[in-house]
Amino acid sequence: MSHEPGRPLSHTSSRTLTGCLAPAKLNLFLHVVGRRADGFHLLQTVFQLLDFGDSLDFSVREDGRIHRITGLAGVPEDADLVIRAARLLQETSGSPLGADISLHKRLPMGGGLGGGSSDAATTLIALNHLWQTGLSRSQLMQLGLRLGADVPFFIFGQNAFAEGVGELLSPVDTPEAWFVVVEPGVPVSTPIIFRSQELTRDTEMVTIADFSRAPTSFGRNDLQAVVTGMFAPVAEALEALGRFGEARMTGSGSCVFCAFETEGAADQAVAALSGAWRAWKARGMNRHPMSQLLES
Repeated sequence: MSHEPGRPLSHTSSRTLTGCLAPAKLNLFLHVVGRRADGFHLLQTVFQLLDFGDSLDFSVREDGRIHRITGLAGVPEDADLVIRAARLLQETSGSPLGADISLHKRLPMGGGLGGGSSDAATTLIALNHLWQTGLSRSQLMQLGLRLGADVPFFIFGQNAFAEGVGELLSPVDTPEAWFVVVEPGVPVSTPIIFRSQELTRDTEMVTIADFSRAPTSFGRNDLQAVVTGMFAPVAEALEALGRFGEARMTGSGSCVFCAFETEGAADQAVAALSGAWRAWKARGMNRHPMSQLLES
C-alpha cells in the first residue's frame, strides 16, 4: 500500500480543524535499562516520526459536550484516548467549549506504531488551539504523560532520544530515509511483554553520541525476542522483511520495519511482500506537522 505524504491541516478556521495528521512513530532502537520501584521500566530509545498515520477532524461545540462522531470498534468512549485527551484538557483548562471529533484510523492497534498516543497528542494540540486555552508545549506534554508514556513525544514535535519511561526527551538528528513497515496482523499487549520473565532489564546505558555514530544500525529492540517467542507471525514478518535489509520490531510490536535509502528500493520491497503481507512505505519526518499550532 502506498500513499501521499500526509498534510497536517487540509482546512482550518477558528471553529474547525480537519485533516489533522497523527503520525506513526518507529523506535529505531529500544533498550530496557532498569526498573523503578513502582514497577515501571526505564528505557532508552530513539523515536522517529513517519509521514503516515491516522487523521482527525475537530469542530467546536458551544454546549461543552465532547462528541465522538466516529470511534473505534470495540473501544468504549471512556477508554478512547482521543476522548480522554479532550476531557482532560477541558477539565484542566476550565474551557466551557466542547468538540465534535472524527477519527480516521489507518494505524493498527497493538502495532507498536504509537497510534493511540499520537491520536491523543493531536487532540490535545488541536483543541488547545481551537479552544484558545493557551497551554504551552511543556504543559501539554505534562498532560499527555497522564494518558500514556509515548504521548509527550508526539507533542514534543520532533525526533527524539528518550529516557526514563519515555518522557525525558532530547532532540536528535536522524538520517533521511524511507521505511517499509510490515503488519503481522496480530495485536500485542504491551503490559504482557513487560511482565515477561524472559525480558532483559539491564542493558547498558548509551548516549546520543553513541547512537549518532551508527544511526541506521544502532542497538536492538530488547522486547523483540520476547514478542517473537510468543507471536510466531512477528518472527515470520521479521524473516520476510529481513531479506531486504536489517529488519527489527518497533515498540512492543507487532509491526516490523526496515530502512531504505531511496523510495525506489522501498517500493521494490513493498511489491515483493504485498502478496503475503500488509506492507507499506513511509518517509521519515524530522518534525511533527501539528507543531505549527504550538509555535504561533
